[in-house]
Amino acid sequence: MAQPYLKKDDDRDDEAEYSPFMGIEKGAVLQEAKVFNDPQLDPRRCSQVITKLLYLLNQGETFTKVEATGVFFAVTKLFQSKDIGLRRMVYLIIKELSPSAEEVIIVTSSLMKDMNSKTDMYRANAIRVLCRIIDGTLLTQIERYLKQAIVDKNPVVASAALVSGIHLLQTNPEIVRRWSNEVQEAVQSRAALVQFHSLALLHQIRQNDRLAVSKLVTSLTKGTVRSPLAQCLLIRYTSQVIREAGPNTQTADRPFFDYLDGCLRHKAEMVIFEAARAITELTGVTNRELTPAITVLQLFLSSSKPVLRFAAVRTLNKVAMTHPMAVTNCNIDMESLISDQNRSIATLAITTLLKTGNESSVDRLMKQITNFMSDIADEFKIVVVEAIRTLCLKFPLKYRSLMNFLSNILREEGGFEYKKAIVDSIVILIRDIPDAKESGLFHLCEFIEDCEFTYLSTQILHFLGNEGPKTADPSKYIRYIYNRVILENATVRSSAVSTLAKFGAMVDSLKPRIFILLKRCLFDSDDEVRDRATLYLNTIGCDGSVGETDNDMKDFLFGSLDVPLANLETSLRNYELSEEPFNIDSVPKEVKSQPLAEKKAPSKKPTGLGAPPSGPTSNLDAYEKTLSSIPEFSSFGKLFKSLAPVELTEAETEYAVNVVKHIYDGHVVFQYNCTNTIPEQLLENVTVIVDASEAEDFSEASSKPLRSLPYDSPGQTFVAFEKSDGAAIGKFTNTLKFIVKEVDPTNGEAEEDGVDDEYQLEDLEVVAADYMLKVGVSNFRNAWESMDPECERVDEYGLGVRESLAEAVGAVVNILGMQPCEGTETVPSNSRSHTCLLSGVFIGNVKVLVRLSFGIDGPKQVAMKLAVRSEDQSVSDAIHEIIASG
Repeated sequence: MAQPYLKKDDDRDDEAEYSPFMGIEKGAVLQEAKVFNDPQLDPRRCSQVITKLLYLLNQGETFTKVEATGVFFAVTKLFQSKDIGLRRMVYLIIKELSPSAEEVIIVTSSLMKDMNSKTDMYRANAIRVLCRIIDGTLLTQIERYLKQAIVDKNPVVASAALVSGIHLLQTNPEIVRRWSNEVQEAVQSRAALVQFHSLALLHQIRQNDRLAVSKLVTSLTKGTVRSPLAQCLLIRYTSQVIREAGPNTQTADRPFFDYLDGCLRHKAEMVIFEAARAITELTGVTNRELTPAITVLQLFLSSSKPVLRFAAVRTLNKVAMTHPMAVTNCNIDMESLISDQNRSIATLAITTLLKTGNESSVDRLMKQITNFMSDIADEFKIVVVEAIRTLCLKFPLKYRSLMNFLSNILREEGGFEYKKAIVDSIVILIRDIPDAKESGLFHLCEFIEDCEFTYLSTQILHFLGNEGPKTADPSKYIRYIYNRVILENATVRSSAVSTLAKFGAMVDSLKPRIFILLKRCLFDSDDEVRDRATLYLNTIGCDGSVGETDNDMKDFLFGSLDVPLANLETSLRNYELSEEPFNIDSVPKEVKSQPLAEKKAPSKKPTGLGAPPSGPTSNLDAYEKTLSSIPEFSSFGKLFKSLAPVELTEAETEYAVNVVKHIYDGHVVFQYNCTNTIPEQLLENVTVIVDASEAEDFSEASSKPLRSLPYDSPGQTFVAFEKSDGAAIGKFTNTLKFIVKEVDPTNGEAEEDGVDDEYQLEDLEVVAADYMLKVGVSNFRNAWESMDPECERVDEYGLGVRESLAEAVGAVVNILGMQPCEGTETVPSNSRSHTCLLSGVFIGNVKVLVRLSFGIDGPKQVAMKLAVRSEDQSVSDAIHEIIASG
């Protein structure tokens, strides 16, 4: 018997990757579309061409108006074919082409004919297409047919009408809401899909009426819903009602909880899981409420169906973040899932065990994970690494085995994000567990010997320069650092030179050896490396002695730049070469975000100084230049800060007014930017009357009215207040006062006589954050340690009930108005504790550093520890007063 011809492996690969759509072009397909015009239609050939057109559209190919119209008119001729398969393709292509209002008329009659056809498939698809392409006017004409379709005996037709209603609710809600009776009747349908779609539509119709949603849930939880899909929806709606209602204060019971509990005994697995998940996600759920849900999920862990095992372990993983003790009963079942063929299930099982395990189980888990890590993708490995980091912080005494595990997987193959997650974890463990510093730094040094990622090498070298000199034997790290100068690219070599200099500055015994190594770097091929070596040699001292004072040298090497890089870049770009050298003190220290005015669409809002320039330097300079030119304000001294404009009027009002707060050491100036949006009016002698009765520490010093405010020509009026306290706060009521003169539209001249008028503006507040500049530091830890501990003040505060830890962090950061450092403003999801680092400059140019430690204390109760260091004890006290009063 002859042997069949065997293809080579590469031939088989080519065959496997072959696509019937490979290489098709729009022009060629449009030529093929001419078959739609053939007198004798070939349904199979026409279907193939439509398939190609649909493929092109779904791949993002755009058709011109002429091309789309040509294809659309050709497709409409296919309605004459009786072939069912071709008719379905016609429905699809009409939906994708989305014809214009003029073209819709061409197919409307054909679709309406199909909608009343005896063939159910035609009826269902025609309804879907019609509702996708028609407008509100035509919808009213077919509304009667759609209502009938909703209660049609055929479930396919009824579902088509209901799904169309869900889509139409976004564009024509008034019409769809009139179908409530028919939709309510469809909810009682015996067809599972009809019940599912009708319940979804009924909820969307009522979703903005909490009482109506509650009544809907009350009526349906009595047992009228049979469809498992619909029951899953009902469980979600019930959870929503429970969240909004909260527990009964008298009985501590939740409304409808018995229904959720009853669903745990349903015969459909999807309903059981949905109910269990809903219970675990209840706000402030108790152990008594959790127990039945956890029991059900535990049974799912041993299911033969992978989807059930995945759903259960994923839900338990989330529960473990808030109620780890409730999940411990499932640990034995989850340990058996570590070897599950589905790697997603295995990853979730391991991370859940890491969150719920005790100290004695750590070593056993590490052995199981070691064999497991090589089988999973990087994205799953990152999840495991983050879980191990959390576990190590939970059980610091186990740092040796956990640190060794991290160092071992650091040497294995992996992408950038995976390696970065491991390095970040080791760095965090070094910072939080003092005993782990020596071994952690050693593991990082070994990693950079063979690191392929420049970013990670430079970050590790920077960290090594800060932490290495403080260890018992700093000399052992020098070899690893100097190897980078010999073996790596220019970026890493530059970073290694800076790290060597830090060791030389901090460790006197190493200074002569560091000097020799830096001198060798003067012959490097890269100018950055040579420049850094020259700079640090001069800083340390040419003979190995200190060229400057120790404090100056350490401040230069370890201190912060004190100005944002974006501001420095802008100032350097604006600097013009002259005899006067560039002065870094002229660079604004506050971190400027993009003005809101730039992000919005153009509108009739004040321009000029009302919408300040985008550059941070030009922004403050422009304000200071304008204010110093006004005699009333010239004696106020140097401008400390100008804030972003705050709108005092609604959009599209007669007069648009916003205000900019300018902060001085002893004064606050309000700059009101006004725009007259009425063409027939001229405003004269425009002033703002400010009532400061709710701002006791402020007294009005002077004001500058605006003489004339023509139509659409922005102008400014100013009011200055003297403040008795350095960081005084208060609320101000504003009234715009002016003389109105009518303008003749023919010649544009205003009448001589005017009428006094006034316009109420929104209130304005001066808050504590107004007195703080957002100034970052490059190394928070060094900056913190360099601050005088005598000026530190620490206290604890209860922040009350908060939606999440992230919301609490954001609220405190906003109150203080300081710059978050090192990305600590971002709170990991479902974290129960977090530390946020802030820096800034308080009025009077006093540097301030803040360390905020947040933790969840009871159901949604957030506690905070606030540690403040500054250059002035009174400023540290002031920061605490701001939090206490806020």
